[in-house]
Amino acid sequence: MEYGLIGGRLGHSYSKPIHEALAGYDYCLCPLPTPEEAHAFMRARDFKAINVTIPYKELVMPYCDVIDDAARAIGSVNTIVNKNGRLEGHNTDFAGFTCLLRRNGISLRGKTVMLLGTGGTQKTVLAVARAEGAAQAVLVSRRRAGNAITYEEAARRADVQVIVNTSPVGMYPNNGECLVALENYPRLEAVLDVVYNPDKTELILRAEEAGVPVAVGGLEMLVAQAVYAAEYFLSRKFDDAA
Repeated sequence: MEYGLIGGRLGHSYSKPIHEALAGYDYCLCPLPTPEEAHAFMRARDFKAINVTIPYKELVMPYCDVIDDAARAIGSVNTIVNKNGRLEGHNTDFAGFTCLLRRNGISLRGKTVMLLGTGGTQKTVLAVARAEGAAQAVLVSRRRAGNAITYEEAARRADVQVIVNTSPVGMYPNNGECLVALENYPRLEAVLDVVYNPDKTELILRAEEAGVPVAVGGLEMLVAQAVYAAEYFLSRKFDDAA
């Protein structure tokens, strides 16, 4: 494989048509259902450049010979370039999520932001929230762990102004799933979902129904991070990246 995507399951992915339209190279989808398969793939290093999605954005990090400062600070890698057997790790999700905020006029400054999920994407969105000046980031997990609270505890956080789903809940083919009851959050200004297939997850549909001012899925984030990843893949900038 020269260019492509690895992840646990990829039946939902739009990355192949996006990358091929963007840069013209063949882009393969390489599902790796188990961590053992992911480790074997990374040990082989048989690729020019790859993107990494759920649940391997942290698993791949020990295989990288170099990780840029931003990706290391976040603790998540979603883009790896193989330079003569030397793997360089990057995180383009940070720029992708920032683009999603900008394009939809969403400011996190001074806001209480609730993040659903515990994986590599949550780490990235948390880093963006801090960089954007959020007053507080509330981390939510199915089980209490570290700084995360449970969904039962989260239901009592009526001060939340922005909710971001960073988990795969609601992703095709499990379209009808949703983690929170939005009526518990009367101050909501925006609901974002990094899931992009379906375009409107159950969470986004409920947000629209509840009249939340901004409710948006992750397609713009996906496209933006793909542009930044392709720039790493090809070692060149796209003049029309914006």
